[in-house]
Amino acid sequence: MNINPSQAPLAERLRPQSLSDVIGQSHLLAPGRPLRVAFDSHTPHSCILWGPPGVGKTTIARLMAKAFEANFISISAVLGGVKEIREAVEAARRYALANPLTPRTLVFVDEVHRFNKSQQDAFLPHVESGLFTFIGATTENPSFEVNSALLSRAAVYVLESLSDEELQLIVENVLRLVGDLEIEVDAQQLLKESSDGDARRLLNSLEAVSVMAKHEGLSRVNRDWLSRVLGQRLRRFDKGGEHFYDTISALHKSVRGSDPDAALYWLVRMLESGVEPKYLSRRLIRMALEDIGLADPRALSVANDCAQVFERLGSPEGELALAECVIYLSVAPKSNAVYNAFNQTKALIQSQGTLEVPLHLRNAPTKLMKDLSYGEKYRYAHNEENAFAAGENYWPDAMQATGFYKPVERGLEIKIAEKMRWLRSENDKARGNLKGPSNQHSK
Repeated sequence: MNINPSQAPLAERLRPQSLSDVIGQSHLLAPGRPLRVAFDSHTPHSCILWGPPGVGKTTIARLMAKAFEANFISISAVLGGVKEIREAVEAARRYALANPLTPRTLVFVDEVHRFNKSQQDAFLPHVESGLFTFIGATTENPSFEVNSALLSRAAVYVLESLSDEELQLIVENVLRLVGDLEIEVDAQQLLKESSDGDARRLLNSLEAVSVMAKHEGLSRVNRDWLSRVLGQRLRRFDKGGEHFYDTISALHKSVRGSDPDAALYWLVRMLESGVEPKYLSRRLIRMALEDIGLADPRALSVANDCAQVFERLGSPEGELALAECVIYLSVAPKSNAVYNAFNQTKALIQSQGTLEVPLHLRNAPTKLMKDLSYGEKYRYAHNEENAFAAGENYWPDAMQATGFYKPVERGLEIKIAEKMRWLRSENDKARGNLKGPSNQHSK
């Protein structure tokens, strides 16, 4: 048979009607697993289903209502608001009154993270009273997007993208339904790759393929034909969402961990997913500053050059500059000494407040300032031996000198550490403190 596009979408017609029909999520639905226990015991509880698109969140919620013989009310947080929440509460009350023996209602909120705090709070008293069981679905991290009060009253279940094997089962189910269409093996693989673990996307693609094949009178399709029909389908990427930050984190940590191949993998993943390359070039500059610093000052130059090259070339040619930069940063010696020193200095200043600048460090452009001793006794470093005023104090009078910057024994910072030890020694000599630690580097 051929799929009639005037019918309900294939994804809806093939929605599982029982747990045995569900493909994927065995870590939650296999015997003895958390959600399966709830199904088998017929004991509903409020929960949040967190996972990427097309992995079965809505299906599981519907199956819960069926298994628990509950009234099912669905709300879309994208389209709904306080009015829809109130209507759901009233519908649950009416159902409970009309069905005293089986008063259960399950309220399913799709994209619950789209509701603001007050809208999410509106569910709390009714969840507490047991008027209904709350089931939320979200593609975003509930820790950030769901109110703590609601989160504390609901179990969180993490759903996973479908594996290649699970997607293959869906393809085979559809091909049995579409009996007069054959899809070659390499074309099936392309379909699975383009779906990126999303069952709904896979089903929609299969439906489109079936319609196009019928239109062209084809009974067998190959990868080349399929590529033309599907066009370029970007991998799943929720810009600004959890998956986005997970992936940029993986890139950053791969660079920090000196693994150029893994870093290149995550970079290309993000580029293929449609991430703005300019954003990536900015992040690479940040990595050069935070994780390499003075161990290899050239890293910052490379990152800046990378950004400028991309501005000049654009995509796709300029993306090679991003790849070159990622590899350079990955293999460069690592140091977070500057990053740590900056943060420690900032924290100390915030805790101490504003201390006066010592008189000898103040500028004296006017006679009055000179009369007030501004700049008096200041030693001009260039007039000193080695251009270094050994023993001079550059700290506020009310503050003990503190060592923030601690170079690591890697890259150029080895030389920097040697220079700092020499400076410390010269200060000790000038201060007559040859035996004890330098005041400038004690706290």
